[in-house]
Amino acid sequence: MRVEQHWWNGDSRLARRDVYVRTDGETWEVEAQMGGPSGKSKVQQCPGRASALILADAWRGPRWKWRQL
Repeated sequence: MRVEQHWWNGDSRLARRDVYVRTDGETWEVEAQMGGPSGKSKVQQCPGRASALILADAWRGPRWKWRQL
């Protein structure tokens, strides 16, 4: 799987949150990660790119000042 989109909330401490959209060309998934690489994460499969981007937007929410990486 390759990363198509990656957003980060800008916090490098325990409140760090990342959202990834990944694909292998056929399947799509969105991962929400809390607490950096050693923290918790949730992965959701999506039927296509559009639905993956909609889910990523929902998981980011309006609370943080997100940066696209």
